[in-house]
Amino acid sequence: MKLDNRTKELIAVGTAIGANCYPCLGWYVSKARAQGIPDDEIAAAIEVGKLVRQGAHGNMDKRVSELLGQVPCTPAAAGCGCQG
Repeated sequence: MKLDNRTKELIAVGTAIGANCYPCLGWYVSKARAQGIPDDEIAAAIEVGKLVRQGAHGNMDKRVSELLGQVPCTPAAAGCGCQG
């Protein structure tokens, strides 16, 4: 299956968020807009990327805790945002 350019650009936008790549995000949002992709669709791709990034971040924090023999903290603990 071959992906069209619209789909590729939206995937790239979400991937840039998931990778925490500021320059990539700017580049791919610009490319998506140049192709006429509306901001609401770009925003949807960004939200998917945020979910991926959040899951990866939480899993990394859990792995660090495991390696150090610590109990993972919870988001409610002292303002922690680690995703427990």
